[in-house]
Amino acid sequence: MKSRRTSRSRGQVIFGVGASVLLTVLGVSACSDGSDSDSPDSSLPTTSLPADAATGAPIKVGFINSEGGSFASFPANRETAQAAAEYINANAGGVDGRPVELVICKQQEEPASATNCANQMVEQGVVAVVVPGGAQGPAMLPILSGAGIPYVGPVGVTPVELTSPDSFMFTAGLPGVLAGMAQYSAQNGIKKLALMSGDGGGTPAAISAIGNPIFQAAGIELKVVPIPTAVPDPTPQLTAGLSDNPDAVAIVGDANMCISVLKTMQTVAPGKDRLVVPTCVAPDVVKAVGGPVMEGIKDFTTVDIYSDDPDSVLYRSVMAQYAPETDIGGYGYTGYQGVLGLYRVIENLTGDISPATVTGALKAAKDIPLPIGAGLKFTCNGTAIPQLPSICSKTLLVGPVDSEGKPSNLTSVG
Repeated sequence: MKSRRTSRSRGQVIFGVGASVLLTVLGVSACSDGSDSDSPDSSLPTTSLPADAATGAPIKVGFINSEGGSFASFPANRETAQAAAEYINANAGGVDGRPVELVICKQQEEPASATNCANQMVEQGVVAVVVPGGAQGPAMLPILSGAGIPYVGPVGVTPVELTSPDSFMFTAGLPGVLAGMAQYSAQNGIKKLALMSGDGGGTPAAISAIGNPIFQAAGIELKVVPIPTAVPDPTPQLTAGLSDNPDAVAIVGDANMCISVLKTMQTVAPGKDRLVVPTCVAPDVVKAVGGPVMEGIKDFTTVDIYSDDPDSVLYRSVMAQYAPETDIGGYGYTGYQGVLGLYRVIENLTGDISPATVTGALKAAKDIPLPIGAGLKFTCNGTAIPQLPSICSKTLLVGPVDSEGKPSNLTSVG
C-alpha cells in the first residue's frame, strides 16, 4: 500500500508543474509569435514522393492549434500538419483509400476560444482531434471526451491530457526528459548533476519531487538550482549551484534562461558536460551564445530532423513539397508529428471509421513508429508511465549538437 501512495503522490506532483515549464520542455518560448524564420535547409537530402492518391468520401480529423493569441502563436504547427495531410492524401493512399480532411480551428491560449474550437469539432463530426501543444486541455478535452472523440497529440501539458482514457500522448514530456537524463548520466559516469531550472510557478520544487526518485534509483545525486526569471546574470546562482563540483549541468528553461546560463557557464564552469532541452539549441540561442559554445551540448529531444534516417528524409521531402516556406528547425514539427502519428495508427482501418473505431485503434496501438523519431515507437496501452496512463512512450533521443545547434548521432534513452 505504501508504494501505491507514493505513485499517486508523484503523479500529483507532476500535475503541479506549471504549463510554462512543460511548454519549455517542448521547445516553446511562451512569448514566441511562432513566425517562420527560414526555409528548409536545401543542403539536406530529400527524396521524391510516390504518387498514391486517396479518393472517395473524406475522413474528418480535427486540428486545434495555439495561434493568433497574445500569449502564444505557432502557425508553423498548422503548416506542418497541413503538409502531413497533403502527403497522406496525395502520396500515401489515405485511410482505406479515403482522404483525410483536416478540420482546423485556432485557439488563442485562453478558455473561451479553446471551448469554441472543441465545440466546432463535435459539430463537424471529426473522428479524432490532434492538438500539437498548449495549455487548454482542461477546456477542450471534457467536451471532446463527452462526445466520444479521442484527443491525440505529441505530448501532453495538463493533468487531464495525461490521465484521461480518451487522451493519447505519443511522448512523455518532462517526466521523460528527467528519466532520460538520469539514464544518460548513469551510462556516462555522471554521479552528481546540477539542474538549472527557471523558478516560475513552483517549477524547481516540482522538478525536485519528480526527479529525485528517478535519479536516486539510478544512483545519481540531483541538485535543482532555481534561476530567477529574466535574471540577466545568473553568476551567483550558478556559483552556488556548482559549489559541490557536479560532474554535469542540466538546463530546463526558456530560451532567455538558456542564453544567460550558457554564457555564464563559459566563465563559471567551462568544460562541464551540459544536458539541455530543445529550447536551449534553438536558432535564437545559437545566435546569442555563438557556435563554439554550442558544440558538444547534449540535446534531449523526441525528434530527428537533420539526419539521413528515412523518416527524417521523408519529413524534409514532405515539407519541401507542401510547405517550402516553413522553417523545419522550429517547434512546428509537432503538427506533422501529431497528424502523421495518428495516421500511422489508423491507416489500415476499414469499413465505418468513427470516433469509436479510432479510439479502439489507438488503445490497440503497439510499437507504432513515431514520425521523425529516428526509431522511437509508441504503444498506447497505458503502461509506459502507469501513473500517467495517457502517455504512450517514455523514451526519447539524446545526442551532441554542432555549432549550429543541430544534434547528431542520436541514441534512445529512457
